[in-house]
Amino acid sequence: MTTTTRSFTRLSSTPLTSRIGAEINGVNLREELSDETIAEIRTALLTYKVIFFRDQDITEEQHIAFARRFGDLEVHPMTREDQPYPEVFHLRTRPDGSTSGADMWHSDVTWRAEPSLGSVLRGRIIPDVGGDTMFADMVAAYEGLSPAMKDWVCGLTAIHDGSGFASYLGMPVEQWHERFPLQEHPVVRTHPETGERALYVNCSFTRSIKGLSKKESDWLLDHLYAQASIPEYQCRFGWRANSIAFWDNRSCQHYAVADYAPAMRAMERVTIMGDKPFLNPDRE
Repeated sequence: MTTTTRSFTRLSSTPLTSRIGAEINGVNLREELSDETIAEIRTALLTYKVIFFRDQDITEEQHIAFARRFGDLEVHPMTREDQPYPEVFHLRTRPDGSTSGADMWHSDVTWRAEPSLGSVLRGRIIPDVGGDTMFADMVAAYEGLSPAMKDWVCGLTAIHDGSGFASYLGMPVEQWHERFPLQEHPVVRTHPETGERALYVNCSFTRSIKGLSKKESDWLLDHLYAQASIPEYQCRFGWRANSIAFWDNRSCQHYAVADYAPAMRAMERVTIMGDKPFLNPDRE
C-alpha cells in the first residue's frame, strides 16, 4: 500500500516519498494550536508515519506543550535529574566526538511495558555536513514478507530489553531489570488507530524470539531487521536548526546517520506515552 497526498484545511503537506514522510507547512508551533489543527496533524502523522516542520524556533515549554496535545509524556531514565524540564531528553555528541548510539534501526523505548506512541525531536545544533535521520515504514516491511512468513511471525512473541542503558548510568544490569523488567511484545503489532499491521522488532532493543532456539531466533531476527534496510520503504530527512520531526513509533523505525563526527550535533526529544502492543488476529 502506498500513501496518497492528503488534503487539509488548516495545513498543507508535501510527501517525501510515496510511502513515508511528509513536510508540513502552514503551522506555527510557537502558537497555541486549535483542536482542529491538532486533529489534522494527527491525521498527517497516521498517514505519513513521520512528519516534519521547518523553522520552528520554539522554547522547551512550547515543545512540551505541543507534544502534550497528543498524550501524556514520559521521562527517559537517562534524563539528568537536575534539569528544569525532565520531559526533554537531550541528545548530544559526546565530548570525544563519538555519536549517541542511535545509528541503528530502532523504535524508541520498546523495552517499556507500554512503549511510546511517538517522539517529537527538535534540531538545536546541526552539523554543516551529515547528521541526517532515516525513517523506515514498518507496515511496508511487514507487507513485503511472503505469505508463509507473515503467517509464522504473526504467532510469535519477542523479548525486549533496555539494559544497554545501565552502563551509562553506572548501574548493574540486575538493578536495571528490577526497575525495567524484560518485556514481551508481539513480533507483529496492530496499530491501535489505523488497524494496520507492522513489524515490531528492532536491533537495538529486541533480544530474542520466545520459544525459539538461539540459532533460530538470531536467524529470524536478522531476516526481519533487514526489512528496515530496504530503500523503497524509507525516507531521509536533512536537518536544519529548528527543524522538527514527529514520528509514530508504532509504525516506523529510525536511524540517526553517524557521518558528522567530530562536529557537534545537539537535539531535544519529547516522547509521548503509548499503550501495550497487541495483534488483532481477525484483521489483516
